[in-house]
Amino acid sequence: MNIFTMVGIFRRILLLRTPLRHLRPHRTLSFAARLSPVDLNAICCSSGQFVASTRKLHVGTDGPKSPPAAGAPERLPFSRVTEEDLAFFRKILPGRTITDPDLVESSNVDWLKSMKGSSEVLLRPQKTEEVSQIIRYCNSRNLAVNPQGGNTGLVGGSVPVYDEIILSTSLMNNILSFDSISGILTCQAGCVLENLSLYLEERDYIMPLDLGAKGSCQIGGNVATNAGGLRLLRYGSLHGTVLGLEVVLADGQVLDCLASLRKDNTGYDLKQLFIGSEGTLGVITAVSILCPRKPKSVNVVFLGCETYEQLLKAFQLCRGMLGEILSAFEFLDSECMRLLNTHLKLPNPISDCPFYIVIETSGSDPKHDAEKLHNFLEEAMASSLVSDGTVATEESKIKALWSMRERVTEALTHDGFTYKYDISLPLEQIYQLVIDMRQHLGGRAKSVVGYGHVGDGNLHLNITSSTKDPALLAAIEPFVYEWTASCRGSISAEHGLGLKKRNYIYYSKPSQAVGLMGNIKAMLDPKGILNPYKTLPDDVK
Repeated sequence: MNIFTMVGIFRRILLLRTPLRHLRPHRTLSFAARLSPVDLNAICCSSGQFVASTRKLHVGTDGPKSPPAAGAPERLPFSRVTEEDLAFFRKILPGRTITDPDLVESSNVDWLKSMKGSSEVLLRPQKTEEVSQIIRYCNSRNLAVNPQGGNTGLVGGSVPVYDEIILSTSLMNNILSFDSISGILTCQAGCVLENLSLYLEERDYIMPLDLGAKGSCQIGGNVATNAGGLRLLRYGSLHGTVLGLEVVLADGQVLDCLASLRKDNTGYDLKQLFIGSEGTLGVITAVSILCPRKPKSVNVVFLGCETYEQLLKAFQLCRGMLGEILSAFEFLDSECMRLLNTHLKLPNPISDCPFYIVIETSGSDPKHDAEKLHNFLEEAMASSLVSDGTVATEESKIKALWSMRERVTEALTHDGFTYKYDISLPLEQIYQLVIDMRQHLGGRAKSVVGYGHVGDGNLHLNITSSTKDPALLAAIEPFVYEWTASCRGSISAEHGLGLKKRNYIYYSKPSQAVGLMGNIKAMLDPKGILNPYKTLPDDVK
């Protein structure tokens, strides 16, 4: 049965209950469009663009001190950058030691524009050896360093808190090797995720992770934060797909664990320490990752459900009937749809519903996949689990449907100041948190929305207000963390802890585990120069 026949049957089934809107053309905006293929070996910015500023930097411990970011601890007794330090950096990074405040500014501010550091130095190495020299020198001088990839983090982990030196990996963007038989890709940490995806697609492979920020985020940052994303249901987390890492340690040593073997049971698996460590244990400079084959058949279905209970039953049915071709199962609520309509002018592709599901299938046999999808849709409608829906098989329409899920974060930025929570919960509890938060806040919040990855139990709870509101934040926290802990959930599913959530770690980890983390940090970075004030709570020294 071809896909067009299946779609026709699906439409006739839906018409029994509610009018199915045909998939109409969606506005394809440049934000969601794929980048054209680029030469990853090219430097994204000519070093000639950067002219070192001659303004006077802090000398010794003198000079102005910036006010701490909200919730930040006091500045630790790190040294301040001197002219002698700059001379050293300029010697090893000619033209890539940036001190012009206008050029450093964007690297001081996080993606949400909620955190701003006061670093005066941006370093842009191209090679691992340069990173090693920088870190060794900074360790000897007791200079704090803030490793930075694409700066798309949401918890304040990617920008300085005070005047830490920013070490950008953006020029470390070379692909080192790709094995077309095993599918193992080895590349530098600064490669942009979308550029890697385009490189692999030309070779009939794909990356095992896909994120809404793929056009900016870098693979080193993805690994450092253990990013999850839209494909985790199918391909698992980076703890499984990353085969090896090259990491520069706090003393400048280069730890070469850049293996390209799927099985290696010799001693401790050290790379796992750095996956999700947020740059606090070492600077990731290269990654070896296992990539799956590009599917020959991809279908995306956008469905509407009347209740969250129906959504969960649809997920159970989906896993059972789609099996090996199921690659994503995402959801968003009606409040998300309202924001997409209002702020981004994205039209709802189906009738209004309390909940929406995005299902993706990917496989090797279009006929086989279409038949399985048809059988699932027929059963879902017969069981009254979904009330409306539409199917896309063409790439442009697939992108349009995916944009309804991927661009929720963008829509939220237009709704006001956003408080973001990235929670793991048992599946049956996921949306109850959204309901309880709305009741708890009453009219104090502008919007309370829920969306995320049903397939791996990850809720993105977002709350907006017209402006930054300390009273609203006090009502949200610690309520959201206490609620999560009562369900034995995790306060950070995939975004990390960074600066914003470091002190809430005890809601998800016992004190013994946190203490052991502190011991590991003290062993690998005894002076604490790597991404200070992040990940670990203030009471861990």
